[in-house]
Amino acid sequence: MDRKWIYYVGLGLVSIIWGANFGVSRSAMETFDPILFTFIRFGGAIPFFFLLLKLREGSVGITWKSALKLAVIGLIGVTVLEIAVMYSIKYTTLANASLLNVAPWPIFAALLAPLFVKEKITSRLAVGGAAAAVGVVLIITGGGDGLDLSSEHMIGNLLALGVSIIGALFNLACMPLMKQYSALRVSAWFILFGALFMFPLTLGSWGKVEWASLGAGHYAAIGYNILICTLFAFVVWNACMFKIGAARANFFRYIVPASAVVVGYIMFNEQVTMLQLGGGICIALGLVWIGMERQQKPGI
Repeated sequence: MDRKWIYYVGLGLVSIIWGANFGVSRSAMETFDPILFTFIRFGGAIPFFFLLLKLREGSVGITWKSALKLAVIGLIGVTVLEIAVMYSIKYTTLANASLLNVAPWPIFAALLAPLFVKEKITSRLAVGGAAAAVGVVLIITGGGDGLDLSSEHMIGNLLALGVSIIGALFNLACMPLMKQYSALRVSAWFILFGALFMFPLTLGSWGKVEWASLGAGHYAAIGYNILICTLFAFVVWNACMFKIGAARANFFRYIVPASAVVVGYIMFNEQVTMLQLGGGICIALGLVWIGMERQQKPGI
């Protein structure tokens, strides 16, 4: 098998994991403040990141110059991005937030890629990405809520669109640093900084949790978020993205809403419509079309 397919499989697997987390985390949000739960996810992963980094690479350090860059990446890509996602959901409909958070992200990544790396938008990437984007629209709007662009949701819609822009810049900003350091080291440090910036925002929430009443389901959700959604997923995503290019890799984010729909059906008995099934087919065909393109390793 051509080695590039290993990276595509990695991106797809991570997207499935992130999509499944919508269902895994839903019940936990009834107990935890969203910002606190997000901090537990990233903060809890830090010891595992640095232990793994020490065991695999023998050291954990970076230069002061790189630390400053990763501090900014952590602030924007973890603290600001995660909070913006939550507030976009609060101030607009779930369908609006899901669509505007996900669909434009790869498009912005492709358009902004030349600012960070030597990547070109090829005709195959454009066609495959467009097909996958149509699939995302069908999956999200096919759920029955529909897209609502009324003025009462304008703040949430703008926040959701901002998530796509910030997320694309976040991914692209990591690419030059992964020329110097491993994906594991880059991920460990920007998550450390992101969690540190987020911690002050949680100070009023810790006392509201009835820690003694937490059950196995809560701890399972926390473990899934720390070990699978963060430790495993960020390292694999960044490593695969570096190998095949940020613009191409980010289109695999379109698997996230498809995965969320499947998990909703399995865990919460939510209905899956024919439009959503058609959207899943469009996403699969678009990503296969992108994956069939021969490409050189992206330049930095």
